[in-house]
Amino acid sequence: MTPDRSKNYFELFGLQPVYKIDVHRLDAAYRDLQSEVHPDRFAAAPEAERRRSMQWSTLANEAYQTLRKPLSRARYLLKLNGVDTEEETNTAMPGDFLMKQLEWREAMAEAKDNHDVATLHRLAADLAEASKALLASLEQTLDVAADYAKAAASVRELRFMQKLTEDIDEALALTQGYQGDIA
Repeated sequence: MTPDRSKNYFELFGLQPVYKIDVHRLDAAYRDLQSEVHPDRFAAAPEAERRRSMQWSTLANEAYQTLRKPLSRARYLLKLNGVDTEEETNTAMPGDFLMKQLEWREAMAEAKDNHDVATLHRLAADLAEASKALLASLEQTLDVAADYAKAAASVRELRFMQKLTEDIDEALALTQGYQGDIA
């Protein structure tokens, strides 16, 4: 019962290595695997078996979390195909996305400064819609066209949108707690 690290995460759950997966099948395969390897089943077992159980359980959790989330699943597929998304180093983006990014950032800053909760919520909704559309396009880009360079660019854009969404959430938390100037 030693974790087979030669298998990729898809193989671990009996799935094809594609972006569009059956999430219910992933959930079921994860539950099945965890029912076999969960450390609670090995509480009375020798130390070596308990350790292997923990390793398997950790691998299953890591694999499941990676495949369950569309963005991390796209990153993982790209990695399997030898593509580094270069999210930390490659900041090159299409001009139209850069302009949209600038608009979103400026609108967020202005809304935050003005404690404009409605605008922050609207921006969050706009970003969620844009992210959803880009995530949906990854199925075509990865599974049909196998255009890994384009998929990597999409992942970088999605990472930006994710970061901006986190910033908006933070601004909302600060703004909603705002009581105005105290005289």
